[in-house]
Amino acid sequence: MALDPRTPVLVGVGQVTTPPAAPLSAEERPEPAELMARALVAAAEDCDGAPPGGAAPAGRRLLAEAGRLAVVSPIGWRVANPALAVAGRLGIDPVELVLTAVGGNSPQSLLHHGALAIARGDLDVLAVTGAEALYARSAARKAGVHLEWQTQPEGTPAPVPFGADRLPANDLETARGILLPIHAYPLMENALRGAAGWTLDEHRARIGALWSAFSAVAAENPHAWMRRAMTAEEVTAPGPGNRMVAFPYPKLCTANLQVDQGAAYLCCSVAAARRAGVAPERWVFPLAGADANDHWFLSERPDLHRSPAIRLAGARALSLAGVGADDLAAVDLYSCFPAVVQIAAAELGLAVDDPSRPLTLTGGLTFGGGPGNNYTSHGIAAVVERLRRQPGALGMTTGLGWYATKHAVGVYGTRPPERGFAFEDVQADVDALPRCPVDPGATGAVEVETYTVLYDRDGRGERGIAAVRTPAGARGWASVTDPDDLDSLTTAEGIGRRGTLDRRGVLALD
Repeated sequence: MALDPRTPVLVGVGQVTTPPAAPLSAEERPEPAELMARALVAAAEDCDGAPPGGAAPAGRRLLAEAGRLAVVSPIGWRVANPALAVAGRLGIDPVELVLTAVGGNSPQSLLHHGALAIARGDLDVLAVTGAEALYARSAARKAGVHLEWQTQPEGTPAPVPFGADRLPANDLETARGILLPIHAYPLMENALRGAAGWTLDEHRARIGALWSAFSAVAAENPHAWMRRAMTAEEVTAPGPGNRMVAFPYPKLCTANLQVDQGAAYLCCSVAAARRAGVAPERWVFPLAGADANDHWFLSERPDLHRSPAIRLAGARALSLAGVGADDLAAVDLYSCFPAVVQIAAAELGLAVDDPSRPLTLTGGLTFGGGPGNNYTSHGIAAVVERLRRQPGALGMTTGLGWYATKHAVGVYGTRPPERGFAFEDVQADVDALPRCPVDPGATGAVEVETYTVLYDRDGRGERGIAAVRTPAGARGWASVTDPDDLDSLTTAEGIGRRGTLDRRGVLALD
């Protein structure tokens, strides 16, 4: 069967890391715009299989022909139009300059929508990049120096926005202290323990084993930020360099944002790849994808240890590709915290402890590195590299935004899809699912559904956050402030405990 020339194909991927051991001052470390540009150059060189700095005529041609240059929203560098800055460094002039909304689902969703545009004939070459230099920023702060990163003047043309952005928490959740991912994911982690019936020790061992396996992958990844395999005990035991952050997570179980990393990919039509001269053995095809958001606010989700959006999007992406989860040889799940890996694995039907198929190809956001919203570009790059080494194999990447809220799932292969790239947004299916009743003014007798305890930098329990259920079954949110209660929640199971919620939203445990 002749291959449709409009078939989208990934032809180049690039990753760049300036490791912490690099002998550079904070001012000498590359800024985000430079990391983004370097990642795109690496992706162009990858089209030809060229070494860094080597000749890459095919990739350079495709980069120059990029009709859409999309930048994944950076956390640590705020300018009006990052894509314009990157294009200027590369000397290219894309028709469309894009900036995404906040969310680690963005790189995967950009690929879905770019592949659709390529298949329609609206686009020939898509270039996506993103980077963070938060390690450099932190080093500069410690050294008391000012970083002269690129700025843009007033009146800089605005980019084309991609993705919807809204606050991740409602007023009640915010009032009870759910302000950041590190406040939300431990709630899901402890909910997993409660649903499975594990003891605190069993749960800690499971987290340690999972993250130890991820560290072993990072140790073999030349682009990883932390390249040392760690034991389960090293991962979970609090101590110097691994302080407790939010029960049950010490620092080594959290996303590592303090990195200097960038990643990029080039996707084009088969016709463009042929014109540029990219050898077919460099091609990896996006086969299918699906997007969806879970019920936006945690309050509305019936089960905090589940993700219907991952289940439905994953099942649809696999179905559209005509394959099953057992057919996947390479998987990279979004991995900001252990909870989301366990949830995604359960929803997708993947084993969390199969040494023949780890759930990360990078080492995850702790060990591989967590460059803000752009992590999934690293996951896509790793899947492409793996599939090239295993012709005929299939791979999957997932992206995630906010509090396991926004999801994107993609399936890849080295053989083209029989009916072309397929995509579906399954949001209507998620929206049709039941929502949890919420009682914002709940007081009186309640039962703890899940919880976390937040720690100060000296390792002392500072405050607690608890999801509670009223006798009528509605969910409420509570703060825990009593030192004895905070201590008891970390040394004995707190799920299922009863207490009294006062009008300020403070919970006193029985």
